[in-house]
Amino acid sequence: MTKLSVVTPPVPSALGTLAADFLADCRARGLAVRTVEAYEYPVRSEFLPWCAREGISEPTQLTSQLVGRFTSKLLEDGGKRGQLSRASVRSYVRSVRVFLGWTAKADGGAAAVGASPKLPKPERRIIDVLSREEIQHMENAARTERDKLILRLLADCGLRLGELLGLRAEDIWEPKRGEYALKVHGKGSRDRLVPVAPALYRRLRRYLAGRRADPHERVFVSLRKGADGRHAPVTQSGVEQAIRILAVEAGIEKRVYPHILRHSFATEWLRRGGNIISLQRVLGHADLSMIQGVYAHLDSSDDYQAAMRVLLGTD
Repeated sequence: MTKLSVVTPPVPSALGTLAADFLADCRARGLAVRTVEAYEYPVRSEFLPWCAREGISEPTQLTSQLVGRFTSKLLEDGGKRGQLSRASVRSYVRSVRVFLGWTAKADGGAAAVGASPKLPKPERRIIDVLSREEIQHMENAARTERDKLILRLLADCGLRLGELLGLRAEDIWEPKRGEYALKVHGKGSRDRLVPVAPALYRRLRRYLAGRRADPHERVFVSLRKGADGRHAPVTQSGVEQAIRILAVEAGIEKRVYPHILRHSFATEWLRRGGNIISLQRVLGHADLSMIQGVYAHLDSSDDYQAAMRVLLGTD
């Protein structure tokens, strides 16, 4: 007879238990699925295995020198999936920093870690943006009002693609008389109001009225009804393809995708001397670090022009 042996699963280390608690807490706090996933892989698949190889099982064993070696290892040797760009290393290390910072709050601080990995300096990236003229050429190339409005909301409101797809008719409203806004359901279940120009607001209202859209219905739906007799919401791939086609038809040779319109919106805002705190709120960023890092491509002439608009009141 074949004897059956009972395999006892390995007991997780104190760090492994804390990591599981950390991720469970992230889910309990209602963080976006993608945010939790962005934390989970670096912590579970990169940091914990590295700690195990270094013989680290307790949070208190982590020192500044040790966690510094984790960052160096990623930069020099890459991760489980191969070599990593500097941007990916920064993303991984940032997730580990969030986890280690969380441990200071767990159990009344009993598991506090005395060190945190330093972020490597970011690479200077030149971000492509579209000019207002290029965006107008794309709108002129669009054959339907739906596609024109999709383009305009991405370019004039700085929405993420997921936020655009989630808009419902009831989210287009007038919070104050003469002031128009979109109620956007953003990352991390954070709602915010995004200003919308009066002319664009009126176009949206006419478009929805022409469709006789129900208040709970998605703003952007397919042009044809499905087998169930309803218009299905537009998809992410559908919008991505439409934006690519509009760029080609407008004669734009650079790579164009929905998020480039968000970058273009933010760049134009800053070039015109717009308030960076207001931009943070409009874009739905938790803090200013993302804006300061991503839009460092603005040069000193942009700073000068912005200052002159403030000091001299020029446009």
